[in-house]
Amino acid sequence: MNLPIIFLGPSLSLEKARKLIEADFVPPAKKGDFINLTMYSEKRIIILIDGVFLQDYPPTPIEVFQVIQKPNFQVYGASSLGALRAVELEKFGMKGYGQVFELYKKNIINADDEVAVTFDNEYNLLSEAMIDIRYNLFHALKKGIIDKDTKFIMTKIAKNIYFPFRNYDIIINKSINKYPHKEEYLKNFQEFISKNRTSIKELDAINLLKKIALIKGNY
Repeated sequence: MNLPIIFLGPSLSLEKARKLIEADFVPPAKKGDFINLTMYSEKRIIILIDGVFLQDYPPTPIEVFQVIQKPNFQVYGASSLGALRAVELEKFGMKGYGQVFELYKKNIINADDEVAVTFDNEYNLLSEAMIDIRYNLFHALKKGIIDKDTKFIMTKIAKNIYFPFRNYDIIINKSINKYPHKEEYLKNFQEFISKNRTSIKELDAINLLKKIALIKGNY
């Protein structure tokens, strides 16, 4: 049985991923990586979760399409670049999975920077994905940590920050400077996020790997 090939980086730690599935884990996908896959003739499941955005060029839709068209490959995408490519290529046979994929598919979000992040050589995040910021603001509102106006303010400010520089400290500080009357809510959110940060990208990756772990023996 050939192990799935999984392009993984900051969306889910390798330590967590290895507890979910036995696979060939490779770094976030860059231009050329999918072309290199076409040399395989045996059956393989390919899972695209993470790709590069700033550090290099990501694999183009055409590159991924060439792999999808090979009969020995089954290609899945989720969470980050994988969700983007899956929406673009679903009609050609790529299988999208998860909440991020559905948000793009329904055009609720449509910009690449919603999932784009920067990371260090060990895939530790250096910035926050906009989609995760939205997710945490939604839960903070639901729990009464912030009000609707504060959620709107922080979302707008976060979206206007170039993605490599997006992080909660910068967002909160900019929000306080511009809207000092919301400082109490913003400080409450700062405390909330320090203990309750959740990533929708990570959740999608976890759920997809659990799904593949169940089916890979039949592929």
